[in-house]
Amino acid sequence: MREKENRMINPLRGMKDLTFEESQRFTHIIDTATKIAQRYGYNYIETPILEETALFKRSVGESSDIVGKEMYQFEDKGGNDVCMRPEGTAGVVRAFISTKLDRQPIKQKFYYYGPMFRYERPQKGRLREFHQFGCESFGEASVYEDFTVITMISQIFTELGIGFDLKINSLGCKACMPLYRENLVGFLTGIKEELCSDCNRRIETNPIRILDCKNGTCQSHLVSSPKLINNLCGECDSDFKKLTALLDNACISYTVDTNLVRGLDYYGKTAFEFVSNEIGAQSAIAGGGRYDRLVEFLDGKPTPAVGFAIGIERIMELVQMPEIQREGIYMGAMTDEAIEVLFPLAAAKRKETKVTVEYNSKGFKSHMKGADKANARYAVLIGEDELKESTIWLKDLESKEEKTVLLSEFQDTN
Repeated sequence: MREKENRMINPLRGMKDLTFEESQRFTHIIDTATKIAQRYGYNYIETPILEETALFKRSVGESSDIVGKEMYQFEDKGGNDVCMRPEGTAGVVRAFISTKLDRQPIKQKFYYYGPMFRYERPQKGRLREFHQFGCESFGEASVYEDFTVITMISQIFTELGIGFDLKINSLGCKACMPLYRENLVGFLTGIKEELCSDCNRRIETNPIRILDCKNGTCQSHLVSSPKLINNLCGECDSDFKKLTALLDNACISYTVDTNLVRGLDYYGKTAFEFVSNEIGAQSAIAGGGRYDRLVEFLDGKPTPAVGFAIGIERIMELVQMPEIQREGIYMGAMTDEAIEVLFPLAAAKRKETKVTVEYNSKGFKSHMKGADKANARYAVLIGEDELKESTIWLKDLESKEEKTVLLSEFQDTN
């Protein structure tokens, strides 16, 4: 059956328009997070939405759900295997190496925000096109940097008025992971008949990820699994104890979650998640950790690194918006002949503030309603009398003070 040519075209499933009140919330989140990141010494970085698929296969991991099930991957017209970025860290690391910053002795800190893409089942707070704000810190191996990053996220959420719980864990390093992995595989092999198909697949490919399985039956069998935190090498154990001491001293509450692993393969040592109970089931609103080997995996110079990402859609409904203040000027004419007088006035004032111009002549009450809808601080009107006398009528919509001002005087006022 032929599709109607003039049917309404809606957004694709899992894609969403961002308009009106939501767009104000979105920009408030970005502005707040940006301001705080800059205080911590982070600089803005922009990376392409489209990257080589190999970047994510090598960094995120072939066995991850992102690479195995969720990437928007295709061959472009030049025959290149490309995909739309499913997360932000890998692209920032690629840029860090491509621009040879890994060869510089200076420590680098970047923040970014923008759309990410994953083909998964859309649900509340989880879309196929979603947005993240993230930070990546390169060149600092100290656990003090892990603590500082967690502190920064705490400050962002506090300033946005969002309550949270913090979960932390240590994923160990290449010194303590092999023996733990061996012990874990032995345990999992003994209960494999009780585990879901995804967990069985991961026993050989990535057994650590099984700890993060969301299947309730699997989780019940994992309660008695070996815990990496009890098998850390001396350095990892010392760093984790230092991190918990720092958090205690800063009065940042946390829970040690021994089954917390990150969904991406490049993490080691510190791992953390910020979760909220205010969006239904307890759900992650931010997560990150240390990834000291990722730069090397992508052919860069070995560089310690730590970072995080905040899911913007996850926190949209949780944000406490500040009261919107009246701003700018509303300009209107009460006679057709006065309309064109408004434009040079608007051009002059737009150098310093927001200006809304009504193109149609209207009565006084209609203009005042228009000024309210524009949330303007000042209403400026020109009628027949003002036009004859080269004046304007001006009202402060907060103080309710009103006066008549010479046109030339208003035009020159800053």
